[in-house]
Amino acid sequence: MKTFIINTFQFKHSLVIGLSVITLAACKKDFLDRQPQGQYTREDYPYPGGSGPYDTYLNGAYSELRSFNVHSQSFIAATSIRSDDADKGSIPADGGANAIDMDNFPVSPSNGFANTLWLGYYSLINKANIVLDQIQHNNAIVADAAQKAKAEGEAKFLRAYGYFMLVRLFGRVPLIDTVASTVSQSNIPQSTPAAIYAFIEKDLQLAAANLPLNWDPTKFPGRLTSGAANGLLAKVYLTQKKWSQAMATASIVMNSGQYDLSTTYDRIFREEGENSKESVFEVQATASAAIPTANGVQYAQIQGVRGTGSWDLGWGWNTPTVQLEAAYETGDPRKGRTILYTSTATTTYQTIYGENIPAGLPNPRYNNKVYTNPAIRSAIGNRFGYWFNLRVLRYADVVLMYAEAANEVNNAPEALGKLEMVRARARGGNNSILPKVTTTDQALLREAIRHERRIELAMEHDRFFDLVRWEIAGATMQAAGKTNFDERRDVLLPIPQTQIDLSRGVLTQNNGY
Repeated sequence: MKTFIINTFQFKHSLVIGLSVITLAACKKDFLDRQPQGQYTREDYPYPGGSGPYDTYLNGAYSELRSFNVHSQSFIAATSIRSDDADKGSIPADGGANAIDMDNFPVSPSNGFANTLWLGYYSLINKANIVLDQIQHNNAIVADAAQKAKAEGEAKFLRAYGYFMLVRLFGRVPLIDTVASTVSQSNIPQSTPAAIYAFIEKDLQLAAANLPLNWDPTKFPGRLTSGAANGLLAKVYLTQKKWSQAMATASIVMNSGQYDLSTTYDRIFREEGENSKESVFEVQATASAAIPTANGVQYAQIQGVRGTGSWDLGWGWNTPTVQLEAAYETGDPRKGRTILYTSTATTTYQTIYGENIPAGLPNPRYNNKVYTNPAIRSAIGNRFGYWFNLRVLRYADVVLMYAEAANEVNNAPEALGKLEMVRARARGGNNSILPKVTTTDQALLREAIRHERRIELAMEHDRFFDLVRWEIAGATMQAAGKTNFDERRDVLLPIPQTQIDLSRGVLTQNNGY
């Protein structure tokens, strides 16, 4: 279980020229009624007790998932605010040109958010490479073949995730698979997206083969599994339109017996819903009154309600658009669980915990999926949700990936069956809403599945990437009023000019920038 009694767990990075980041060498949480179980240390958070001889290095890699550069401000801007589902929110000037350009396009090569993402994911990759280097070369560590294989699987998953984010964000990126011993070894040309995807596939295939189906949830909540590796691999295949491989790999996850849709949609996004049967890959975070931020992630704070006093819950970023609001079918309860409405002079809205939301907040809508429990805020003495886990890959996503791939290979019965699984959970037993989709026309069913992905995963971190891989980003963004969006340019971020300069021209810019 995750406790709130912890020690600081922060790793300092060494930055060098070139890529600037390459160094030279499902447990239910009872937050309010339990006794402390000891203190985490920087060597064992978030997995006290350890699982193997490489945990010191693995924890360093896992810690990067909580990094501000990996899963906070820039991540939210690039994956959600760039889409038609979200606006920047907050107040107009907040975030400056870095944020405004992510929302309205084009993104400048000097954009600080783009550079932050580059640094963050290469830091994650470097930490994973360090683990792999220790496994291969550090003979002072005594480990059997099984321990080495498991550690290699975890490291290669994390490296693959870093590269999957980079290739979708930037396209051509340098492929670095070892710990650099000289600066020149880290300053290399970009590889093609095809080469990056092949590398990712190989890493995830090994991870899926080496990782366990599950871990002891009382000691290792959220630790990487073969299901997480196969789930991410299915998305990698889907992104490349490798439909048969995506369908087969998603099927492995679905037949593993480890996941299901029994967690209600409302509960998934509460603190007590963390690491549920819905969770395939989830970033672990925690906090305490003594240490409210150091072992957490800023994901929830950045999107929290922007107000004053007790309603100062965050920055107010990533607010649902009117286009997303209009996309919901009549009566779909997911709408209320996704969009938190500011009260008006005539209507008082409440939170999921029964609090009256004030009128006059800077934005009419906020992301309700990151709304934190007020009792936990009070217990910790902090309003900003650093303890809130980030759901990176959910089981419903895997089911919908299977449905999409099945439809693309003309297997309508399988596609319809999996689509209905997700809609049935959303329906919650109310048969007067969300009617069963029955069409077997491939084009109509494709649109139904795409609609379901948008609604089920709204305000998370898939919409922009989905629009790009469906090759409809240009028309969709224009229709949503983001008229500066140019599909020939804006499906990728620019290569950060800082990195091009540091590379002395080894790196080259993306088209259109």
